[in-house]
Amino acid sequence: MRRRLIQSTLAVVLVVIAVFGVSLVIVETRTISNSAQERVDSEAIRLVGIVDSRLFAHEDVTAEILRDQVAQERYAVIRLPGQPPIEVGSQVSGEVISSTEKGEEGETVTVQEPRSSVTREVGRTLLIIGLVALLAVIAAVLLAIRQANKLSAPLTDLAETAERLGSGDPRPRHKRYGVPELDRVADVLDSSAERIARMLTAERRLAADASHQLRTPLTALSMRLEEITLTDDPDTVKEEANVALTQVERLTDVVERLLTNSRDPRAGNAVTFDLDEVIQQQLAEWRPAYRSAGRAIVSSGKRHLTAVGTPGAVAQVLAALIENSLMHGGGTVALRTRVTGNQSVIEVTDEGPGVPADLGARIFERTISGRNSTGIGLAVARDLAEADGGRLEMLQAQPPVFGLFLSRTPLKSVAMEDDEPMVR
Repeated sequence: MRRRLIQSTLAVVLVVIAVFGVSLVIVETRTISNSAQERVDSEAIRLVGIVDSRLFAHEDVTAEILRDQVAQERYAVIRLPGQPPIEVGSQVSGEVISSTEKGEEGETVTVQEPRSSVTREVGRTLLIIGLVALLAVIAAVLLAIRQANKLSAPLTDLAETAERLGSGDPRPRHKRYGVPELDRVADVLDSSAERIARMLTAERRLAADASHQLRTPLTALSMRLEEITLTDDPDTVKEEANVALTQVERLTDVVERLLTNSRDPRAGNAVTFDLDEVIQQQLAEWRPAYRSAGRAIVSSGKRHLTAVGTPGAVAQVLAALIENSLMHGGGTVALRTRVTGNQSVIEVTDEGPGVPADLGARIFERTISGRNSTGIGLAVARDLAEADGGRLEMLQAQPPVFGLFLSRTPLKSVAMEDDEPMVR
């Protein structure tokens, strides 16, 4: 492209020089020739006037007297009636420019000038025109090189940007070149880079969330299957198989929820459901793990509370909080339910040391963890809660208290909501 720009610019300049240069040469040649002819004519008229004045005064007309009146390169012949011709200057050989004038006393004056003087003057003019044309060509080449560099360098940068996008490096360059068309291409590439970066981030986030959210259901399912393989009691096998099937359904719900959130974090199938069922499900699922750790998990608070949301998502949030207490907390883990305004609240607390002061509210940020863990559990739980129209907050750091706030639909019979503890 760079070479083509230079060649095209140079071709245009050469055509312009050829058209205007030839025209200028023709005009200047004619002008110089006409000017030389006019000078010779003027010289002849002047000599005729001098000869007329001397003849009228009866003075002599000789070559010596007229020699100073004729230019050095010119040749003049004065023919007087009845006298031999008077020659002034050296006779000119070759092509000449001639002019003849007649005087009032019958004399004839002929002035000649060699055409070589015109040729020399035309040559000097052509040389000047050629030098100007050469300077114009040099300037055109330099301008073409500069313009080619100005256009080819941005195109090279844009090609490198496109190559980087293709190789998986979606960082936008935000570089502009002062050329509207090229800047438009740069804008499109930067916008594409930002979209690709968001897509890659979403894919990585989905993979991390999936690995974290699927780990607990898969572990629980594995434990149920191990229970089946270690017993010969048909009733126990049937019971454990039913529990395993329930966990498979939860696992399917987790996968669907993750895929839904990856497409639209606010999309969901919100329904009114009973919080007691979700809480009891989590207690049954986590009690073996806590029993193995020598700890307990209990629940208390208002019963028969309802909430508007997705039961699977709420179960995942509670699972993340319970797992967080198992890994980082200590003592008994308690799930308490209460009502505040038009919201149902589930609080999860334990008797551990709590959240370090240097973490504070950053506990919900991804990759933030008080110990050697992924640091995405609480972040995923918060996203799930917000996707259901609720919110997840840390109500107290030491001892730790996390609260899940969900929209609440009051039951028709308020008498069903009492303060009876539901400790299990």
